[in-house]
Amino acid sequence: MLTMASDPIEQRRLLSRREVLRGVAVGSAATLLASCVPAALPSASPSSGAPSPAPSPEPSRSPASPSPSPTVSATPGLSLRQRIASLLVVGFRGLTVTTGDPVAKAIEAGLGGVILFDRHQNSGELRNIESPEQVRTLTADLQTRAGGRPFLVAIDQEGGLVTRLSPKYGFPAVASEAEIGATGDDAAVTTWARGMADTLASAGVNLNLAPVVDLNVNPQNPAIGAIGRAFSADPDVVARYAGIEMQAHRDRGIRTAIKHFPGLGSATANTDFGVSDVTQTWTGTELVPYRSLIGQGLVDVIMTGHLVNGQLDAEHPASLSRATVTGLLRQQLGWDGPVITDDLQAGAITAASGFGEAVALALTAGNDLLLFANQQTFDPDITPRILDLVEQLVQNGTVPEARIDEAVARVARLG
Repeated sequence: MLTMASDPIEQRRLLSRREVLRGVAVGSAATLLASCVPAALPSASPSSGAPSPAPSPEPSRSPASPSPSPTVSATPGLSLRQRIASLLVVGFRGLTVTTGDPVAKAIEAGLGGVILFDRHQNSGELRNIESPEQVRTLTADLQTRAGGRPFLVAIDQEGGLVTRLSPKYGFPAVASEAEIGATGDDAAVTTWARGMADTLASAGVNLNLAPVVDLNVNPQNPAIGAIGRAFSADPDVVARYAGIEMQAHRDRGIRTAIKHFPGLGSATANTDFGVSDVTQTWTGTELVPYRSLIGQGLVDVIMTGHLVNGQLDAEHPASLSRATVTGLLRQQLGWDGPVITDDLQAGAITAASGFGEAVALALTAGNDLLLFANQQTFDPDITPRILDLVEQLVQNGTVPEARIDEAVARVARLG
């Protein structure tokens, strides 16, 4: 997620409850569930930025066996609503939290986590970050309200332009991925990564929505290359430096979420504000960092991107595509850990799907954690609104209850 909150944009239209319910269409989800899984993984091609003439299959191998779907007994004592709540990561407003605040009520209802931002995207006013001491107090309070159960405090701390804990609030400066990647020095990358992890640990953050493992295929890409969010165009360099960063975080007890699967590096638009279609520019080479990092056992979470990739699914954005999330990421790349969506309020999603339809598709595609930044549109009651929606989706059979339990079990692995 990009969302540079210090640059306010025109306020997005707030979706009404009627629009939410209108999006709950069994037929839409049924269409997704019936969609084809790719028969074979697109082959890796040289990092030229040119599309492959046609995806070619890997050598034949058995797909990774999915773990059995957990049953309700996997989460004893938790109601359906509480299980759904544990799958949500939501943005909120406030430098502090007091009893009665919407986010406090959401935590009481079982909310899985929050995401912190420095400023409101639309107004530029302070949102969650003012100083190191204030952030430590805020995150400690959030954890106390969670009562000792696992609770995610997430942030986008990539370095460079996407640095929420920045010097303007008293935190150390963090070079961008492009700057540190250009050094070609593993020791420099290690120092950089450890410094970032130390900052996050001291602030009480336990999930960094980073590193970006997109390849710098298009240097003019407004969401990646043009603003220094990629280590390199070389997939092996990206995998090596991302691995160093991930290990540094793990050493400090912080989880990471690599992004934006299956690859946003060749895009020509920013998915925060509109649809980005990489059908003609994406190649299988962009999967190399994912394959490498999964193979090394370094991955905690994978974030799906809102990009459109017709090579994989001609109908749905990657984040809402069962062919991409379940077929490619899980069955072909063998990832059976947690998957988180990019912001489900992003322009690429609201432009393509109704809110309710997007949530249904995200869950049936195979995502486990649903991210609502609550930035482009702000709804203080977004958590109960989503809980009502997903409960309805389960009750009417659009989302199987077993899918909820499978997601809950995966998220539980984060501890």
